[in-house]
Amino acid sequence: MARQARTDDDGSVVGDVFGIVADRQSYKNLCYLILAAPLGMTYYTFVTMGLVIGALLSPVGVGLVVLFVTLLTVRLFAGFERWLATALLGVELEAEDGTDVASTRSRDRGIRARIESYLEAPSTWRGLGFLMVKFPLGVIAVVLLIPLLTALSLVTAPLQYPYAPELVTVNDEPITWSIETLPEAVLAVAVAVAIGVFLLHLSNAFAYVARQMATALLDDAGPEHGGGNSRPAASQSTP
Repeated sequence: MARQARTDDDGSVVGDVFGIVADRQSYKNLCYLILAAPLGMTYYTFVTMGLVIGALLSPVGVGLVVLFVTLLTVRLFAGFERWLATALLGVELEAEDGTDVASTRSRDRGIRARIESYLEAPSTWRGLGFLMVKFPLGVIAVVLLIPLLTALSLVTAPLQYPYAPELVTVNDEPITWSIETLPEAVLAVAVAVAIGVFLLHLSNAFAYVARQMATALLDDAGPEHGGGNSRPAASQSTP
């Protein structure tokens, strides 16, 4: 009986470690992190320039238009991120009902009142906060992607040895691994699998953090509506 229990525990450990490879959610998480790099750079550049230029030009009136366009774009970007998190991170996020901004009175009063309504809306600043943290998340994604590409190149070692893949660069000098025999190629595959599994677990951990941030900052239902609820999908991975 004790031996059977130990076998079950071993099987569970193996499943926890390597089952991630067959989990579709793992690759959705990885796609989300890869997209975070270009999206984060785009958000950071546009929002920073829009807010700075709008603030500088606001005394002459043109800045108000720039600020309005920037805030409106922030809300559009936040809506896109809400959709992206729902599609790739396995979380259900609700959009606002529109009652907190752009009221009829503000529409009648013109662009200044519209800007004021956006400034007063909590969803605007929560969305802006998420867009700003998207940039460092994208940097992390790039750091994860580089060793992942190295692992993918090592997987093909049995098909192309002798082979000398570049592993890292230190002081502008590439560090390579010279693979000249079949046993070395097989070892390279084993190393690549270990690196790949580790990176998938790491990407799932960062995706979990991103999912929590998206729930906190992009779910416009509010606590009175129950907030953002994670989708009860069997494929959803948590670290």
